[in-house]
Amino acid sequence: MKVKLPVGSRPGTNLKPYSLATNGWSAWMRIFFVLMKIKINGEEKEIADGLSINSLLESLQIRPGRVVVERNRDIVPRESFTVAVLADGDVLEIVHFVGGG
Repeated sequence: MKVKLPVGSRPGTNLKPYSLATNGWSAWMRIFFVLMKIKINGEEKEIADGLSINSLLESLQIRPGRVVVERNRDIVPRESFTVAVLADGDVLEIVHFVGGG
């Protein structure tokens, strides 16, 4: 069975880092994936179910050592990024450190 991509798209292109290839997909294409909705810095996003915070940061191309992640108003310790699995409805704030003088 061949899978048709949305009109005007090509595999691996036009994807935002944390869209995880879901924007523009029809309902029948989404049945193959278990998705959940979370908020990242105030924007609602659909992501694959079962992602850890570390996996999400990797998909966003964010280095974990340079950010603080707040999940549902609680700071997540950096050591927990690999084991903290995101759940549907989670609200994340990702704050980058900026240096300067």
